[in-house]
Amino acid sequence: MLPSLYSGISGLRANQQKLNVVANNIANSTTTGFKTQSMNFQDMISQTLSDPSAPSASIGGVNGKQSGLGVKVAGISTDFTTGSVGTTNRNLDFMVDGTGYFVVGTGSLGAPNDDGTPDTNTSDKTGILIDQDTDLTTADSNILGQKNTDTTPDLDNEIETSYTRDGAFFLDTQGNLLTVDGHRVMGYQVTDGADTDPASSTITYSSDPNEQNKIKFVDANTSETGGVKVIAGQLVPLSIPNSVTKPDTSAGAAADATVEVKVKAFSVGKDGYITAQLADGSTAALGQIAMVSFQNEGGLVKQGGNLYSTSPNSGQAIVRSGKGSSGDGDNSGSYGNLVQGALEMSNVDLAQQFTDMIIATRAFQANGKIITTDDEILQDLVNLKR
Repeated sequence: MLPSLYSGISGLRANQQKLNVVANNIANSTTTGFKTQSMNFQDMISQTLSDPSAPSASIGGVNGKQSGLGVKVAGISTDFTTGSVGTTNRNLDFMVDGTGYFVVGTGSLGAPNDDGTPDTNTSDKTGILIDQDTDLTTADSNILGQKNTDTTPDLDNEIETSYTRDGAFFLDTQGNLLTVDGHRVMGYQVTDGADTDPASSTITYSSDPNEQNKIKFVDANTSETGGVKVIAGQLVPLSIPNSVTKPDTSAGAAADATVEVKVKAFSVGKDGYITAQLADGSTAALGQIAMVSFQNEGGLVKQGGNLYSTSPNSGQAIVRSGKGSSGDGDNSGSYGNLVQGALEMSNVDLAQQFTDMIIATRAFQANGKIITTDDEILQDLVNLKR
């Protein structure tokens, strides 16, 4: 058979894959946070017809003769540049303007007791550990691990994380902050700084809905040096409660008396810091939306649903330090700002995609012409003997 026949077949396959990539880009041109993909080609093995020879006293050097045997896909790369701002004015829409991904998770918030009743044990922590790793290029970067805080594995309390640039979030009836597919948005809990032990100051979750969203009042206006602090021990599912428990300062109230104050509204700063406006005119710190980055974004694996997962070539997720972190442990300067009331549009350039589609289509047609031409040649060879 003619080698050019197989070269044409390889060209058809490669350019068909190119058309698949272009078609996917065009189809997702309006998908929130979608990143354009592009494909590169490389030649396949070549057949050596004659080897090169060095020059001698009597004759000059001769170059080798090689004939190519087709083309193949070299790789499909992703353009991770930030897309345009799509303003929505919705307070649960968020865009990362620059480097960073949201952390979302699925999994049980708490296992029931043996008798089937809800577990309200406050010592049973559910979260994602963040370890310090000084071997990276950025010292003291927070490395995300998908483990429980307990040393003994507990599959009922394990949260599996994914990463996304799609910041279209929603609240359920219990105030949990979720993606459109129900994934929990992860972040930090804010504390008043009085208790610096991460093991005793992280948010506790159980399967009892009444116990999941109890949040202690922390004055959002307190300066960082005065105590407002984020415990960088683990990430937890975030929630926006209907009310906040705060000390009762009314006349005649007991020293340890508390009162439930309704949450009227909330806002999120560029660092992901969530502040609630309460019915009594005060403000409360509710938490901070977590953000992560990767040493190699190109190594991330697409899961569908605008989600990514890590791979051996992406590296572990590097978590942005929480509000109030010390200068030595603060890596927030390398992350983008959070924009509330906006979503990131796709970075697909339709003009470029249509141009690539024309090029790939013509290349596909040209390779098809090679096959039909070879077929005519073979037909002529068959007709030599009549």
